[in-house]
Amino acid sequence: MKIKLLLLFFLTTQMAFAQQSIPLPITATEGVTWEGPEKNYYSEAWETEVITNVSVPTLEVFLAPDSLNNGTSVIIAPGGGLYAHSIESEGNMVARWLNKKGINAFVLKYRLVPTGEDGVAELSNDWEGKGAAFLIDVKKVLAFSIADGLNAVAYLRRHAEELKINSSSIGFMGFSAGGAVTMGVNYQATAATRPNFLVAVYPWIDVMPVQSPKEDAPPLLVVCASDDPLDLAAPAVDLYSAWLEKKRPVALHMYSQGGHGFGMRKKGLPSDQWIQRFYDWSVAEGFVKRYD
Repeated sequence: MKIKLLLLFFLTTQMAFAQQSIPLPITATEGVTWEGPEKNYYSEAWETEVITNVSVPTLEVFLAPDSLNNGTSVIIAPGGGLYAHSIESEGNMVARWLNKKGINAFVLKYRLVPTGEDGVAELSNDWEGKGAAFLIDVKKVLAFSIADGLNAVAYLRRHAEELKINSSSIGFMGFSAGGAVTMGVNYQATAATRPNFLVAVYPWIDVMPVQSPKEDAPPLLVVCASDDPLDLAAPAVDLYSAWLEKKRPVALHMYSQGGHGFGMRKKGLPSDQWIQRFYDWSVAEGFVKRYD
């Protein structure tokens, strides 16, 4: 009976910790105003769960089981055009997969463009209707999103001991708009906010142009598909080449098919295995111990 009670207590504690939401500091947001709370709903257009109208940045905690925990952590920034978070396919599902490999995960809900009832629909309308003004509006909010990412790294470093993570093995992984956040975090990082490795999955280079990396730029993995309908393949190669030119550790997985936004969706294509390739890369780079 005592063993059963201890096991129940352990499982309950682990579940509570895994569902913990950590609020991050809210930096100044001059020129942008949000109305109402964030919205969590199923988007028929994207056929997945999304979160929109995020004005309060948070980290959702997914800790690896103690028996597997190798101390490495990954901050995950979902994509969604900075109008939404594709919270399942590019967030929670990624976190749960990483946990099974002993990697701690923290899904970052960074600030988004203020929207109403359906941020996904507004993204489509603004993309088609605003022209160049669309990117101006997005870049304004992107500055806040990047600040959220920097604060996320700083938080994990400060609280590494209580979270049972290694402060010297914190990665940042972003999808599409989250990839723009990832690269922005790298370009603006200080010693306290610099990730130890970067993973840019079909990064949205239009809003965060490729820059020459610093001499101590973290190892980088770039993932994309040649048939990305947003024409992100060539810029992804440019990003890879920038690291290669500076002789910084870098890898590129460019799939012939996969489109955009594949995340953890299964398409019956080689791109379905991108996260396994990330894992292989992280083992080769020495960030994690292999669990197979």
